[in-house]
Amino acid sequence: MYRPAPVETERKLFGTDGIRGVANVYPMTAEIAMQVGRAVAYYVRNGSHRHRIVVGKDTRLSGYMLETALAAGICSMGVDVMMVGPLSTPGIAFVTQSMRADAGAVISASHNPYQDNGIKFFARDGFKLPDEVEARIEDLIFRHKIDHLRPTATKVGKATRIDDSQGRYIVFLKNTFPKDLSLDGLTVVVDCANGAAYKTAPAVFEELGAKVIPLNVQPDGKNINAKCGALHPEAMAKAVVKHGAIIGIALDGDADRVIVVDEKGETVDGDAIMAICAKDLLAQKKLAKKTLVATVMSNMGLEVAMAGLGAKVVRTKVGDRYVVEAMRKSGYTFGGEQSGHLIFLDHATTGDGVIAALGLLAVMQRSGRPLSELKTLFDAFPQTQVSVPIRLRRELTELPKVTRAIRAAEQALGKDGRVLVRFSGTELKVRVLVEGSDKKANEAHAQSIVAELKRALG
Repeated sequence: MYRPAPVETERKLFGTDGIRGVANVYPMTAEIAMQVGRAVAYYVRNGSHRHRIVVGKDTRLSGYMLETALAAGICSMGVDVMMVGPLSTPGIAFVTQSMRADAGAVISASHNPYQDNGIKFFARDGFKLPDEVEARIEDLIFRHKIDHLRPTATKVGKATRIDDSQGRYIVFLKNTFPKDLSLDGLTVVVDCANGAAYKTAPAVFEELGAKVIPLNVQPDGKNINAKCGALHPEAMAKAVVKHGAIIGIALDGDADRVIVVDEKGETVDGDAIMAICAKDLLAQKKLAKKTLVATVMSNMGLEVAMAGLGAKVVRTKVGDRYVVEAMRKSGYTFGGEQSGHLIFLDHATTGDGVIAALGLLAVMQRSGRPLSELKTLFDAFPQTQVSVPIRLRRELTELPKVTRAIRAAEQALGKDGRVLVRFSGTELKVRVLVEGSDKKANEAHAQSIVAELKRALG
């Protein structure tokens, strides 16, 4: 039965994955970055020790501007900054935890084009800040609760560079790969999307013995995610076939997600990777409570595959942070998103594209089977997804023609299909998903819903 996805609680800055928008346009301005830095620094202060916050970024041109502003805000509140430069989102989570810092900040808009940017935060344990903490940070800013706090003299914070963060992270990543396995003699294509992992990702696979064909490892501040990476794996797929590689690995701009292609150049998405890895974890008795955590966007075929293995799927709302929250709350160890955010909680606190790829390679090595065979475990239901740009947000329950179109689609699909309509947490868009056994019918139902959404909100 259809359940209207609610508009996110009205937030001024934070969405489902931090703050995001066009760089140098509100809210992604230097002024806001400085205020957010001050508020986060104030929030993490607890005790008399010298507090520290890790600040890293991807390769966007605007990262320099926002990095400087954020660091200035943090220092102005009497907290030190450890600047690591370009490093993946999960890399910054690792460094935050490893350095025992009080928090970590990532300046990145993930898979978005270069003109966008964003800021997201990790607590000292390497996990993303929960909604209630983000709400408190907003409250500190917009109610001007800390404007009067201005440390002086030796109490002002300082910023230092951490030059060996990439090396530390590479060692950590390699240690997640089973020590009884290697990648000797194997060819892999790695597309780094001209993003944050352009140095670390190729190095990891090379140091484990693979012959690496690197793609898109020459960032210029403007080419991040540009027709490459996880959203555009087409060129990588051709390179896999050309070089006879066993796998192609495509990361997004901040390398917290991965999409792969098999040795035939065919795409394997996050749902299929989860099914393959979950089966392997089950065999090793490492899938806690025989449960995989996914979001409402994951294909129904994932539930069918897991049921066939004697396991189950628990769903959350969209966002890898909500997958992690569900895992931590209930003691689960593996989960992710169709988009390629995969969380191996025994190794990492957030989605990590390189760890996910290493996990998949370990399954391939242990089984002796190519990815094209392993992926047959997962048989996806036809799924139609459409993003609809809108001018404003309203509760779907206030749009009777839209809800009628949704219910009509649900009735036609019956128990073997589903409809999901939700507002994006990072863009001014509505996402429409229709899933069922007939692709053409799915598309028709989706278009009828889209037409009503455009009339109501366009």
